[in-house]
Amino acid sequence: MSEQESITFLEGKISVAAALRSPYRAVHRVLLRSDRQDRTVRWLQHRAREADVPVVQVDTAEIDAVTQGTSHGGIAAEAGQRQFVNLEALLPRGNGAAFVVMLDGIEDPFNFGQSLRALYALGADGVALRPRNWMSAAATVARASAGASELMPMAVAETVAEAASFYRGRGLTVACAQKEDALPMDEADLTAPLFLLVGGEKRGVTRSFTKQADVRLQVPYDRVGYEPSLGTTAAAAALAYEVMRQRKHTRREV
Repeated sequence: MSEQESITFLEGKISVAAALRSPYRAVHRVLLRSDRQDRTVRWLQHRAREADVPVVQVDTAEIDAVTQGTSHGGIAAEAGQRQFVNLEALLPRGNGAAFVVMLDGIEDPFNFGQSLRALYALGADGVALRPRNWMSAAATVARASAGASELMPMAVAETVAEAASFYRGRGLTVACAQKEDALPMDEADLTAPLFLLVGGEKRGVTRSFTKQADVRLQVPYDRVGYEPSLGTTAAAAALAYEVMRQRKHTRREV
C-alpha cells in the first residue's frame, strides 16, 4: 500500500473529535482554518494536545482540497486507515451478556454510518463486517455516524457463516432480522448473549442463513396492512433498542 493510499481525511468537529479519542485510527495532524478562533477551535486544540497530535492552521482552500463539499466548518484531520480487531475482541470483558451485530450488504455509506450510530448509542459491543465495507468512505461514514465509526470496535469476517459459527461456538445465540416467518422481537428473550445479523438494503438476509439462525426476529408494526420492510438503519436501531430495553429491565429486577 502506498503512502497516499494509507491516508484518509475526516472532516467536521464531531468526526475529528471522535478520531482523537479513538484507539482504532492514528491521527497525524488536525487542520484548522486559520481565521477561525472560537470555543470549538480552542476545545479541539486542547484535545489534540492531549492526544499529542499537531495542529496546523491553514486557509480554507487547503481544507476544501482534501474534504468533500463545504460543510467541514473549517475543521479536518489527516489520519491513517481504520484498524480492525479480531472477532474475539468484540466480546465484552466484563460479566455482561454479549451483543455483537453483523452488518452485511449495506450499499449506501450514509445507511452504514447511521446504523453504526444507532448501534453504538444503544450499547452494542461491536460490529462485524465482511471484507468489502464502507470504511473506505471514512469521511462520509464518520459524519453520518456522528463519530461512532471511530469509536465502535469492528472486526472483519470473510463470510457471515464464519462469524456466526465463531460466536455460536462462544455461547451466543445466532439471530437475524427477518420480516416473515419470524418472532416479534418483543416476544423473544434477548437478554442472553446474542449475535445479530442485519442485512443490507436490497437483498437483506439470505435464505440459507435464515435457515441456520437460532432465531429469526421481526420488528412488529402497529399499522395494519403496511407491508414494506424497514430499512437497514431503522431495523438495526429498533432491534438494538429492544435488546437494550430487555436487559435494562432484567437488571432492575435483580
